[in-house]
Amino acid sequence: MPRRTATMLASTLVLIALLCAGVLIKVPYAEMSPGPTVNTLGEARGEPVLQISGRKTYPASGHLNMTTVRVTGADYRMNIVEAVYGWLAHDSVVVPHDTLYPDGKTEEQSTQENAEEFSQSQESAKVAALKELDIPVSTQVVVSSVVKDSPSEGKLHAGDVIKAVDGTAVTEPGDVAKLVTKHQPGENVVFTIVPAKEAAAAEKAGRAPEGGEKITIKTAKAPAAEDGAEEGGKNRAIVGIKAGTDHTFPFEIDIKLADVGGPSAGLMFSLGIIDKLTPGDLTGGKFVAGTGTIDDAGTVGPIGGITMKLVGARNAGARYFLTPDDNCASAAADTPDGLTLVRVKTIEDATKSLEQIRAGKTAGLPSCSTG
Repeated sequence: MPRRTATMLASTLVLIALLCAGVLIKVPYAEMSPGPTVNTLGEARGEPVLQISGRKTYPASGHLNMTTVRVTGADYRMNIVEAVYGWLAHDSVVVPHDTLYPDGKTEEQSTQENAEEFSQSQESAKVAALKELDIPVSTQVVVSSVVKDSPSEGKLHAGDVIKAVDGTAVTEPGDVAKLVTKHQPGENVVFTIVPAKEAAAAEKAGRAPEGGEKITIKTAKAPAAEDGAEEGGKNRAIVGIKAGTDHTFPFEIDIKLADVGGPSAGLMFSLGIIDKLTPGDLTGGKFVAGTGTIDDAGTVGPIGGITMKLVGARNAGARYFLTPDDNCASAAADTPDGLTLVRVKTIEDATKSLEQIRAGKTAGLPSCSTG
């Protein structure tokens, strides 16, 4: 066999071997890529994303798109070829697997956590939107969960409204722990609660829960893993519940969007609600996308995967992107052509910027590039 032919054959075999190795060898990385965007003013799977009843609504044109990131599953392991391709591609990001699934978290656990965060973000989006419109929302402290085999099991239930502890009214979840820990383990604490069913009926009727029944619970000592160092020489008393907040809205707001998780759509849901509850178009018919968590006070928080969300938004046709302040630096470093970043810290910032976009006065928009 001629030397040249033998060399080419050997090189081909080596290349095939390397390709096979690249496909077979798994690496501890995961991939993020642009996910779908959804117009909160429009429909998803044939039904409106935002459904409001019991209050006058107004037609809204334009786009207020929430954005998503698509990620590989927890159980999927990339091979070398996929990892290299992902590193070279502009529209995907390869990150260590533990970045997306820390502490050995399974895909099911991650999905459940994302679903809970998504549900909470919807609740906060409603509250922030109505507060921005000066529509009253009543807030109450509730039992979020009950620890198995704790003193509260069978006595308190998730969804119960906590009106008072030892006769002292509670207005924040932290009030519950403060009042309980005034006791020593083994002492009784008295909760005044409205049972979950009665509270749900009141919420459905658009009114705050009234009345209350007293339930006595004997406190226990916090487990060492939770208690840490003793404070003031006394062990910390617990009853085995996690307190949270719930809201009663004056009318019904439903957010219908499947197969989406996490808290990052909060801002765009809030803006969509505001647009539907006010005359005229918030966007002036423009294509605006964005992202950001939102809390009850209307503060916009940072999110993950900002560069992928920018690519997804621009591919969908967005011209403006509402960007959380804390994400501005990374967003400005890799902004797709034709997309204008708008810096937002609060829901009020966002509505003011949309007013400028609507009026065509975009030169004065708060920019990520100008600080």
